[in-house]
Amino acid sequence: MADHGNNNPGNFANRPKEEVQAIASKGGQASHSGGFASMDPDKQREIASKGGKASSGSFEPGSERAREAGRKGGSKSNTTGSSGDVEEDDEYVDE
Repeated sequence: MADHGNNNPGNFANRPKEEVQAIASKGGQASHSGGFASMDPDKQREIASKGGKASSGSFEPGSERAREAGRKGGSKSNTTGSSGDVEEDDEYVDE
């Protein structure tokens, strides 16, 4: 017989058989309704139409800062030298 002393709610082996059957009879249905799939089709379209659009970009397209960031992107995986000091060309500049 299963040990019902363990109260881990995710462990079906520790639950009474009747409770497990009641849960299984729901067929995996969520206890709540919601989410994207249950939204009105017009609301879904409105949200989906925003896909891929940045809400606020860090760079002005074509700006010098954007070009510099693109040039540096992925070029270095380690920004510190063997001494642990920040390399000269990697100084942080707050603009």
